[in-house]
Amino acid sequence: MTDRLTAPPPNGRRALLAGAAGLAAASLAMPALVRAQSSSIRVGEINSYTAQPAFLGPYRNGWLLAQEQVNAAGGIDGRPMETLFRDDAGRPEDAVRIAAELVASEKVALLGGGYLSNVGLALADYARQNKVLYAASEPLTDALVWSRGNRYTFRLRPSTYMQAAMLVEEAAKLPARRWATIAPNYEYGQSAVRWFKELLAKARPDVEFVGEQFPALGRIEAGSTVQALERVRPDGIFNVTFSTDLLNFVRQGNTRGLFEGRSVASMLTGEPEYLEPLGEECPEGWIVTGYPRDELDNPVHTALRDAYRARFGELPRCGSIVGYDTALAIATMLRKAGSTEVERMVEAFKGLRYPTGYGTGEVEFRALDHQATLGAFVGRTSLNGRVGRMVDWRYADGARYLPSDEQVKAWRPQG
Repeated sequence: MTDRLTAPPPNGRRALLAGAAGLAAASLAMPALVRAQSSSIRVGEINSYTAQPAFLGPYRNGWLLAQEQVNAAGGIDGRPMETLFRDDAGRPEDAVRIAAELVASEKVALLGGGYLSNVGLALADYARQNKVLYAASEPLTDALVWSRGNRYTFRLRPSTYMQAAMLVEEAAKLPARRWATIAPNYEYGQSAVRWFKELLAKARPDVEFVGEQFPALGRIEAGSTVQALERVRPDGIFNVTFSTDLLNFVRQGNTRGLFEGRSVASMLTGEPEYLEPLGEECPEGWIVTGYPRDELDNPVHTALRDAYRARFGELPRCGSIVGYDTALAIATMLRKAGSTEVERMVEAFKGLRYPTGYGTGEVEFRALDHQATLGAFVGRTSLNGRVGRMVDWRYADGARYLPSDEQVKAWRPQG
């Protein structure tokens, strides 16, 4: 039986996020009505906590912070939001089994979460077959909302298509003509490479792709992979590895001089959970998507960052914002729906707008395909002393990097 991860009880009163998000500063201690579990609205959250702890530990913290703020402000029309966290260990079959248990035994109103793309697709298929609402937070595969999209699945983060388009916008300006790619060999990596190649070739018809490497997720043989890339002599490299695979790839690439004189465009590498572990090995000048946490100083984000640090004793990471935003979007949807009836929640999610914790304004879940317009930050890596950081960054609004309505309609199943 999968362990149930429960929120620790609040201790004392602490100041929480206020401002443009519309949530007044409030106490973490919930009023008696909000603490009443018998009236709570239950959400079943499923994720790969033991498989991807670097991202998902902060993600869960961000979710809890948003939930505590929602409940301290009165909950959902007086009913508290309660989350039952479950660990799928990165296995799609476990995620589906847990989803069924949450719906049948725990009586959750909806499902949320998902990190790996193959797990997200399995949960989306369960939602479709069983007519259960699924608010996907992290799975980046385009299939989730397009070729395999369904009425009951909505997705928060910008997809592989969207992030590839953001990187291509910068890569197309480079003199690099010969490109090679490296990505984990599963849905996310395959999708990211497909779109980078297609979009860059469209923007720069003179480019050619001279090699590709697809190591198994979490089991990269970095030395031989770097040698294989070196042999094809690319001018540029598109990297999609992350976590320990990224660390091993960068370490071997630095040792063997792979990155010297070459351009690199890299998905997710600017996120603190992946950038910070590189330490002094952080490469200079990579074009990346990420989260410039320390320099993002608008009032909403600053308040969230301070509240997160006060609550958890550390700074937020990208996963923290994803968890926070997912929980906040669900709460906003529940208020709009005024019900936990599935079809009313589905209709409420369509066109839903909520304020992102990035402080960059409102995000919309498009009615057309259920994809949120949340963007990402695009910048370059730089070594600052012994720590890598993002510099020269800008916020890329997700709405600008979506395919046309006509293309989405051609990809997405009807109904």
